[in-house]
Amino acid sequence: MSYDFDLFVIGGGSGGVRCARIAASHGARVGVAEERFWGGTCVNVGCVPKKLLVMASEYGAALQDARGFGWDVPPARHDWAALIAAKDHEITRLNGIYRRLLEGAGCTIFDARATFLDAHTLDVGGRRVTAGRIVVATGGAPVRPDFPGAAHTIVSDDAFYLKALPRRIVILGGGYIAVEFAGLFAGLGATVDLVYRQPLPLRGFDEDLRTALAEAMETGGIRLHPGTTIASVTAAGEAKRVVLADGTDIEADLVFVATGRLPNTKGLGLDRAGVATDGFGAVLVEGQAQTSVPHIFAIGDVTNRLNLTPVAIAEGHALAERLFGPGPREWVLDAVATAVFSSPPIGTVGMTEEQAALQGPADIYVTRFTPMRHTLSGRPRRTLMKLVVCQQTQRVLGAHMLGEDAPEIIQGLSIAINTGATKQDFDRTVGVHPTAAEEFVTLRTRTRVALAPTVEEVDATGTPAEEMGAAEMGVGGGA
Repeated sequence: MSYDFDLFVIGGGSGGVRCARIAASHGARVGVAEERFWGGTCVNVGCVPKKLLVMASEYGAALQDARGFGWDVPPARHDWAALIAAKDHEITRLNGIYRRLLEGAGCTIFDARATFLDAHTLDVGGRRVTAGRIVVATGGAPVRPDFPGAAHTIVSDDAFYLKALPRRIVILGGGYIAVEFAGLFAGLGATVDLVYRQPLPLRGFDEDLRTALAEAMETGGIRLHPGTTIASVTAAGEAKRVVLADGTDIEADLVFVATGRLPNTKGLGLDRAGVATDGFGAVLVEGQAQTSVPHIFAIGDVTNRLNLTPVAIAEGHALAERLFGPGPREWVLDAVATAVFSSPPIGTVGMTEEQAALQGPADIYVTRFTPMRHTLSGRPRRTLMKLVVCQQTQRVLGAHMLGEDAPEIIQGLSIAINTGATKQDFDRTVGVHPTAAEEFVTLRTRTRVALAPTVEEVDATGTPAEEMGAAEMGVGGGA
């Protein structure tokens, strides 16, 4: 049978665009449909604009810190409207780049919604299109709340288009998105209350990191409300009255719900194509991105596995090479480094202490210190660094850091961990002085040995697996 396209990609985010471009570079006839904005969540309402806002929030602290180094800094005022305008200008530039990349590769692009009519046929903005192979790369979408007064709240997509910076903000959630926005809003001068069900933020991360982040957020002026949730929100004039499940009553100008993201598959017509999904709407795939229908594939957050932009890009590239290239390009996805742009930020790769202990005794190395910058600035900020090492093989299983430059530092460590470096390899590496990064190669004294919890401990605290796992981390989704 002759099809209109050899490959059709539904979704113009990072993973879909990479898949389409690489396939087209190998001579495939490729169509791509995007109904909202090119670049997907990451470029438009996620990683990129979020980090720009985080950067903006850091300048206020930098101005204050400069006084400790002899600078006479006059009082400063932040212009939210100017920041959002600059952000929008940059995002528009990136949108154009994504379109040009696809057009330059020879792809046919559709500014339209694509839905399945059958396993080989799509409705693309009212046009009937057929394809030999189809890739679903529609990403995820924020979970909308359903408690009383939910209409008075916003989700992460909305936060990037606020006309003014609210002065009092309540954020519900303890994942990536919640802690990142809590830090950036506080850094820009807002009063922030962070509400989350767990005892600590960032479920699924290493326990030491979670504890250190909670301490840092409180030190930074964010009011934490662990172990509870929002019971209701009511309008009180221009303000909002927020009542928590524990009875706490908070008045706010903005209520921001960041309780996770779900796969964006509603209304795609996957059932008409015979594509299986799970109870959350995630497309079920085998190891090579293949769905229950052999010629239909899914990549990125729509599969709800490891919800990170670089992973979606890697999956898209590998799939295109496998289908149309000389052979698949492989990525190492066993220990994927990730960052949380909280205040201060987190970098992490590999196993947590809790995960490693379930596999056998693990040697734990931890250091906490005041960064050199803050010995003069006077800011009460602390850095935490941690290595998790298999006691039997001495292989480094995980590296974790909370502190300035953590995301930059963790990238190099991820190479070492993915190539099987041992603690002795770290020990014989000469550090760069004076840096924070050198602490990772000067950790000589073991802090403790981590052991798997006993049956009694599990019964008392709950199943350890409830607190770990990449999939669990992904559900909270990085904005």
